[in-house]
Amino acid sequence: MRVYYFRWSMPKFFIKTYGCQMNERDSEQVAHSLIARGYERVAHEREADVVLLNTCSVRDMADQKALGKMGMLGRMAKERPHMVFGFGCMAQARGEVLLENLPHVDLVVGTQKFHRVADYVEELVAKKTARSRHDEQAQLAPNQDRAMDDLRFSIVDIAEEPGSQSAIRNQQLASRQATAFVSIMQGCNMHCTFCIVPQTRGTERSRSIDEIVREVRDLVARGVKEVTLLGQIVNLYGRHEFPKRDGKSPFVQLLEAVNEIDGLERLRFTSPHPIGFRDDLIDAISRVPKLTEHIHLPLQSGSNRILKAMHRAYTSEKYVDIVRRIRHAREGISITTDIIVGFPGETEKDYKQTRALVEEIQFDNAFVFRYSPRRDTPAAEVADQIDEHIKEQRNQDLLRVVNESARRSGERLVGRAVQVLCEGPSKTNPTRLVGRTRTNKIVVFEGNKKLIGEIFDVQIQRSNGFSLYGMPLLNDCGTF
Repeated sequence: MRVYYFRWSMPKFFIKTYGCQMNERDSEQVAHSLIARGYERVAHEREADVVLLNTCSVRDMADQKALGKMGMLGRMAKERPHMVFGFGCMAQARGEVLLENLPHVDLVVGTQKFHRVADYVEELVAKKTARSRHDEQAQLAPNQDRAMDDLRFSIVDIAEEPGSQSAIRNQQLASRQATAFVSIMQGCNMHCTFCIVPQTRGTERSRSIDEIVREVRDLVARGVKEVTLLGQIVNLYGRHEFPKRDGKSPFVQLLEAVNEIDGLERLRFTSPHPIGFRDDLIDAISRVPKLTEHIHLPLQSGSNRILKAMHRAYTSEKYVDIVRRIRHAREGISITTDIIVGFPGETEKDYKQTRALVEEIQFDNAFVFRYSPRRDTPAAEVADQIDEHIKEQRNQDLLRVVNESARRSGERLVGRAVQVLCEGPSKTNPTRLVGRTRTNKIVVFEGNKKLIGEIFDVQIQRSNGFSLYGMPLLNDCGTF
């Protein structure tokens, strides 16, 4: 006999996110809206009544992980038919096809509909609870009405919605949480040939400066000391909606407005595009004090031929000039990047140009990706796809260059005191604490958990190339 579970208390939910900071931010918006309705967030799907997977639509690996995970949850759906299962972000590109391959999925929402997830979950929970009660009664009274037996409950909403960029504005904060992401825009107009974002997140749409400032003020009032402004191409914020003022782009105007918020200590932004680094932004980097000394500047390739094929709208020479100007604007600034190896048509000469540029620039760190074809993108249709073995060779070779550069960058800080914002216990060793420097380097150290959320100096004692290790510089009372 099948056993049915009923919950007279509010349902519990579990969210798993695969992907970037924007996916994480979207998930936090969903979590906030469910918690506001009395739902309880749990740490494992086995404890939940509602399981939501939100995954990056850009990277194939995240896509496949989420599909595999949801496939495995099908068994749970049979054992606990009252449960609700849902997909986000990737759903924008796949839509109802997900229901065909994963029949236990109840909810498919697009990137412009995260603010509606709580409504949809509530509707599905009510319907599935009613169905489960009906089935239990049917076991007790086999001759009763069987009208609900073949009902299939599912909601698919991937439509565009005007104003959705302003819907991602609420988030839950953990105890002593001192950092937060703030979404300032949605969408992208660049149409890089390897990227599906314009299809999944739509065209560029920006929130107003006043609205963003209100959100940051609220976060600071709740204890946040550092915010990261998020956008698909964050430094092109507002370019079609808001006017320039005094020669300053809307993005620079936003940076200045957020910088004025009392109590905010640090300001970051990600991810920008090289074409958005014009004179006004370079100037802001030199003079806006709360902007941290770190820029993540995606390169993607050091070959002009490949950059053109990617539709990146800059050359390697232009990129090097931007790096030079950024480093001149702010002493000691760190620069990190994204690079794709094995893009269709990439020859050994193209790859060596990328490798040489990475050695020349000496990034503080880099995310190196093997190209993976994404459905419905121009690059996926190119005949000259690169063999996976060659991609892996280039990936490992470039990682060695990047790791050596990162090692040198870390070793330069050994013996020095650096300012650190403590974020919490280390994930690999909970007895230690971890924080970040203004240059976005990870620092691990011993200390009391009362240091979480605080800013103080740490004397760096050693570096392993990926993280720094040190000792907090506190007075005899254990304070700063």
